[in-house]
Amino acid sequence: MEFKALFSTTKSTAKIILSGELNASTASTFKTEVEKAAAINPQRLVLVMKDLEYMASAGLRVLIFAKQKMGMNVDIYIVSPQEMVMDTIKKTGFHHSVSIMDNYDADKLEV
Repeated sequence: MEFKALFSTTKSTAKIILSGELNASTASTFKTEVEKAAAINPQRLVLVMKDLEYMASAGLRVLIFAKQKMGMNVDIYIVSPQEMVMDTIKKTGFHHSVSIMDNYDADKLEV
């Protein structure tokens, strides 16, 4: 499945919807969207991963980059990760640095 990263914003939230396979050849696309998100100085970054089928270490590096680029005051939410993707996140301990959610409700997160 082709990788896609769709960026949008609402109030103080940057959201990126990821789908397909996030690997070394597609990680730069994700990084570009993270840079767009960081440029608006959001309070939170929401990464919707329900249709992300696979994430290689290159994708994980972009997640780490996102955490560093956004800074300590920005909350990062990972929404609906598939089991294989969640396994990758947990093996590295990155799940301790973000909030994992089953569903995304913008009304509950927006200030």
